[in-house]
Parts: sequence; C-alpha cells; structure tokens
Amino acid sequence: MIVPSKVFLPLGLALVLLWPQSGWTQTSQKRTEQTAELLATFLNAGRVIVERNQSLINDPRKGNKGFTSEVFERLVLDEFFQQTHIDLKHPPPSLPSPSKELLAALLLASKEVVEDAQFVINQRGIGYKNFIPATFGSQTARKFSNRSHVTIKQTTLNPRNLKNTPDAYEEMVLKRLATQPASTTPVVEWIDGGRLLRTLMPIYYSEECLTCHGNPKGILDISGYPREGAQVGELAGAISIQIPSDHR
Repeated sequence: MIVPSKVFLPLGLALVLLWPQSGWTQTSQKRTEQTAELLATFLNAGRVIVERNQSLINDPRKGNKGFTSEVFERLVLDEFFQQTHIDLKHPPPSLPSPSKELLAALLLASKEVVEDAQFVINQRGIGYKNFIPATFGSQTARKFSNRSHVTIKQTTLNPRNLKNTPDAYEEMVLKRLATQPASTTPVVEWIDGGRLLRTLMPIYYSEECLTCHGNPKGILDISGYPREGAQVGELAGAISIQIPSDHR
C-alpha cells in the first residue's frame, strides 16, 4: 500500500494566510500556494488515518469495526493539527474564509467516502476490502473536485487506476522527481501566464507499501494487480493540486 509522505508546515507559515481582497499580486499568489499545500496536507492526513486503521478494516473476525465517519473526522482533524498546528474545529482568525471553506469541503468529501464504505468495512468473514489509502484518496479527490473550482488528484507514472493517469505536466514533474532524492517539499509552479497554479506533493513508498507494491515484481498482489517491484523510499506518485487564478 502507498503511504503518503508527511508534510509539516511551520506554525508561522500556516497561520499567516490572508486572502487577497483585490488584485492578483505576487503576495496573493504565494498565499494561494500555501492554500494548495494545506489541501494536499489534509488529503495526506486522511490517507494516514486509513493506513493506521488498515488492520482493523481488514479484520475478517469483526463485523462492526467502529471506524465510522465521525471517528474518522476526529482522527483526521487531530492528524492535520499535528502536521500544521491549525485546529479546524476552531479555525484561527488569520485563516481566510475561502481556505476554511475549501478545507471544510474536503473534510466533508472525506467523511462521505468513509460513510459510503461502511457496508464494505463492516463485512465479517472478508479480509482485504480494497479500502486502502490510495482508494480513499482517489475517491475523496474526485468527490471534492466535482464540487469545487480546485482540482485534486492522486497520480503516478504507473497507475493501477487509469483515472489517476498523469497529464503531460504531471508526467514531466513525476519523471523529474523520480531522479531526485526523496523530499517532502512540493513542486509549485504557475503556468499559462500565471493563470493556473500547479502543485505536486510527492508520495514515497514505505515498508508497509511493499506488501502490495514490492517484490517479486510481476507477481499478483492480494488485490490482483502485478507488483511493481518497488523499494522503500522510491517515488510512488504525488498529490496534484490545480487552482486557477481567477478564483481568489
């Protein structure tokens, strides 16, 4: 299973977000970049929570697992706070309304995905249920993106889910990241003459990931996909964010 790399935003960076009132200045661009990082970090946090509860989710002996959308909400808000020092239960005044609304929408989409999966999660007698970080992340990203001007996507150079196939820009960045040392620093770039923000937050393989993605390469894993032969620390993919500059 792919576990997202953790991203820690400094307290000062996380709390100085101020949404521009007019104009599209260099400062407002920087703040939009910070908002994109917060969204990627939140999706990351949700993936972390699913991974931590994977053995519970896949326990064939239990029926009701107790991993409800309400439990997930509490855990993901705590994880997000640990990574950013932002308490979304009591957002700081310095966090602008648009950022609060986007994070609230991403939380709602995340909870809905967990709620929709309750029937599968709570099945007794079945082990692997395919509710893993990658599945959670893909479903949440699509649900959120369908409701927002912001697009979130999980992507990789060798997608198992074709909906996660990288576009030309994502493919270029992923190929570059694959040749560089592992880093939690996101790639941030304004394209189309500054009209579109592209942000990619790298995801790397951990030891837990290799159960499905490791060696021997080509052998089918528990989900029925050929293993990639990956090694710990290799690039697995990225969380991709797009924000157009005409929404501020």
